[in-house]
Amino acid sequence: MHAVVYSRYGEPPRLLDVPDPDCPDDGVVVDVRATGVCRSDWHAWRGHDPVPLPMVPGHEFAGTVSEAGRLVRGFAVGDRVTAPFVNGCGHCSWCASGQAQVCPDQTQPGFTHPGSFAEQVVIRAADFNLVRLPDAVDFTTAAALGCRFATAYHALTAQSRLAEGEWLLVVGCGGVGLSAVLVARALGAHVLAVDPSPAARDRALDLGADAVLADADPVAVRRETGGGAHVSMDAVGTAATAAAAVRGLRRRGRHVQVGLMLADHADAPLPWGPVIAHELEVVGSHGMAASDYPPLLDLVASGVLDPGHLLGRTVALADTPRELMAFDHPVPDSAGIVVAVL
Repeated sequence: MHAVVYSRYGEPPRLLDVPDPDCPDDGVVVDVRATGVCRSDWHAWRGHDPVPLPMVPGHEFAGTVSEAGRLVRGFAVGDRVTAPFVNGCGHCSWCASGQAQVCPDQTQPGFTHPGSFAEQVVIRAADFNLVRLPDAVDFTTAAALGCRFATAYHALTAQSRLAEGEWLLVVGCGGVGLSAVLVARALGAHVLAVDPSPAARDRALDLGADAVLADADPVAVRRETGGGAHVSMDAVGTAATAAAAVRGLRRRGRHVQVGLMLADHADAPLPWGPVIAHELEVVGSHGMAASDYPPLLDLVASGVLDPGHLLGRTVALADTPRELMAFDHPVPDSAGIVVAVL
């Protein structure tokens, strides 16, 4: 099969002929029909988030089952499927409680084993990790959901419990931040979006944000939200953006950290004074378990949530190395999600 491979960090990925993958007894082989190009793939390729080498990147995908292992009971050849980028083992206590996204034995296509920048990708523990696609959700849309929308949905529903009529402060209007704008509006919440880029702010308004700011000055945030946000999300992942998001909360507000805190930001401090005095909640969020996908897919299938608003363009598999390397040069994510269609 054809797959995009890099053997060293920062080395230009190449489209190569590689052996077809073996199907695990408890897993499936999926014929990839669409796969998103995500900044997380770039972090791995650059070595910011180390992975075993050589590696096939790609973790946002949709396709059809082409082979199922002898232990798989819930899926068969021909089924239209997607999967979270975090795959649980299916056996531990976290998986048993529906929290596969924090499974200590998790696997991740494109990070722990070959990913979806290929004609085929393997998913282990398939009965636990595969998600059946409704007929109303096409492959390109499902691939666009894979990381950014699923991450935003889990962060706003399970982790921060955003409710109808509440204010969400989104710091950073890249792929995850703009996905959060759409998800929050679908949930009936108000949104204040913050980004230094005028284009990103305009895009947030186009997608339904009630107001935008160039920076998260607490006075301006309180003015726009009537006293501070009920929920804040840092979708960037720096010491400054995380602290700004926390300072934008009203008393007893909830902050959810979605942007990856890497390198020098891994041990960043937070403004603990207001966290304690105002009884703020601070939680992390990391992907979403397969069991939580149906409500998200229902929103998409019903038209209440349309990921197509964030689809930038489609490319061929052979174009994904160029698209991956393009993250070296800052381009506003508001330009849209790039999806390779096979």
